[in-house]
Amino acid sequence: MATVVCELHHAHPFADWTGFYRVVAPELLKIGPYQGGHGCLVIPFSRGVCGAAARTGEVLNVPDVDAFPDHIACSSSTKSELVLPVWNGKGRLLGVLDLDSNTPAAFTAEDENWLVPLLAEVFHSAEI
Repeated sequence: MATVVCELHHAHPFADWTGFYRVVAPELLKIGPYQGGHGCLVIPFSRGVCGAAARTGEVLNVPDVDAFPDHIACSSSTKSELVLPVWNGKGRLLGVLDLDSNTPAAFTAEDENWLVPLLAEVFHSAEI
């Protein structure tokens, strides 16, 4: 996870915070490896963009976080966010990958299109 975060954070021109939130208990995410400023330490599945992605199992690309109901402002400078569920090959949700940007609408469908298969390949055998 640390290597994936480091590479993504430095490769994406608009990523200001990049990190994983790991499933540590039923309906609960806890911060994992990340790059950037401080992140939220714990996020329940019932709150924010990360919680919604974990709860629904869907990729969430939010061009304006202020318009997202119940957005958790871990950083007041964040304007947009891309959150991708991370599954292993057995269909177990391991956590979510969260990319935040201080730029509105920073993430595209192209970002989603290469990140989803990358995460599937990297974490296929993971049992985190």
